[in-house]
Amino acid sequence: MKSKQEILDSKIEQAKAGGGKKRIEAQHKKGKMTARERVHFLLDEGSFEEIGMLVTHRATEFGMDKEIYPGDGVITGYGKINGRFVYVFAQDFTVFGGSLSETHAQKICRIMDLAMQNGAPVIGLNDSGGARIQEGVVSLGGYADIFYRNTLASGVIPQISAIMGPCAGGAVYSPAITDFIMMVENTSYMFVTGPNVVKTVTHENVSSEELGGAMTHASKSGVTHFTCVNEMECIHYIKRLLSYIPQNCEEDAPALEYIPSNESRPSLNSIIPENPNQPYDMHDVISGVVDTDSFFEVHRDFAENILVGFARLEGRSIGVVANQPAHLAGVLDIHASTKAARFVRFCDCFNIPLLVFEDVPGFLPGTDQEWNAIITNGAKLLYAFSEATVPRITVITRKAYGGAYDVMNSKHIGADMNYAWPSAEIAVMGAKGAAEIIFKKEISEAQDAAAKLKEKEDEYNKLFANPYKAAERGYIDEVISPSQTRVKLISAFRMLRNKVAKLPRKKHGNIPL
Repeated sequence: MKSKQEILDSKIEQAKAGGGKKRIEAQHKKGKMTARERVHFLLDEGSFEEIGMLVTHRATEFGMDKEIYPGDGVITGYGKINGRFVYVFAQDFTVFGGSLSETHAQKICRIMDLAMQNGAPVIGLNDSGGARIQEGVVSLGGYADIFYRNTLASGVIPQISAIMGPCAGGAVYSPAITDFIMMVENTSYMFVTGPNVVKTVTHENVSSEELGGAMTHASKSGVTHFTCVNEMECIHYIKRLLSYIPQNCEEDAPALEYIPSNESRPSLNSIIPENPNQPYDMHDVISGVVDTDSFFEVHRDFAENILVGFARLEGRSIGVVANQPAHLAGVLDIHASTKAARFVRFCDCFNIPLLVFEDVPGFLPGTDQEWNAIITNGAKLLYAFSEATVPRITVITRKAYGGAYDVMNSKHIGADMNYAWPSAEIAVMGAKGAAEIIFKKEISEAQDAAAKLKEKEDEYNKLFANPYKAAERGYIDEVISPSQTRVKLISAFRMLRNKVAKLPRKKHGNIPL
């Protein structure tokens, strides 16, 4: 007769074996790690404490009573990443294809409840075939239990989803509610309905990769924030992301030690081209202002006309939003507006100050934009900035035209400090368009219409294509030399460190969704 310790050891060994050697080998052949391997590499050595290792499903129909695996297809527990507590669940594809059962869902919910109660991030490593069909509506109810907790946790603790295999049907909605999604190229995919259903209903022939692969969601839909070449890179990205964000909404992000030096950046003085219509790369401005190699871009392949990401200034975490003149002239369109709005709201949730670099010629015109609700989508970014109570600073590097000037964190919607470079142009529109409207009659009556238009363009430029009218009104706090931008920002963010701002008492606002 086995001793009690031997019985325990046997059950633990069975749980650690997952779906067995053959299924683990099949997982490795696909270029995928097992759930336990992923948790091992994610967490600090020896820090993982598993919860619910011996949980099993309760189903008896369809022969399920003869297939019992301790853990039931998901590994749950807590541990540390770089010394900070996190909660984690990792779906095990070797057990029933990682499908979600009643008890599988309960284990995930338990981890999410603990994360909420203790104020620490929750990380989901998703690799699942979806709902466990043999359990019917019980598994669907399990998904809804998770969705509900995702929603309650939103803005309270950071939630990160790594898609490391299939994620289909109802399974996609939990990651969609979380703060950040990472996908692994060629081995992960997300879609509500798979290629077979698509073919049946719409007669489209499409592969899983084309329909919902990592690059599809990174560049076309914007569903995923990061794409990774393999699972180790995905784990590295999770760790790096966590280094910029706090444990919960009551705390500040961890600050790195910083030794002050000469903060002047003379190279920025020559970054803006003489020709106001010539593009330049806003990455160069960002890297010239923030701490060396600290910019961590989010949504890099989606809506490239706007840049968002985390960086450090004096060792402290900030969120950066910047128009990108090198892509579509930095214009605001539907995708750029929603991308930036989502990022702004995350930073505001978790006490991360916002730095905005502005060079925007306006909103993108056209029937496609208007018919697809650029009005509503543009308003999302306006709403997000207006609602944000964290320290907010804007630097206008060149163009700030029309309604886009207002939307990009202007003084009028609550920005704390607004700076402009001498190259800034703050006006209702560009000089050519303005001259054609204001001086339409004079130009049409002139013997040389082209020369007259040029004359009026120059007149408008002299009056408005500069930052000084706005500075006279107090809309710009200071016109600064580009080389002194970092100096000014360090000082301003220090000044704003203890900012307190409260929104009017209400249940919640009604953002234009």
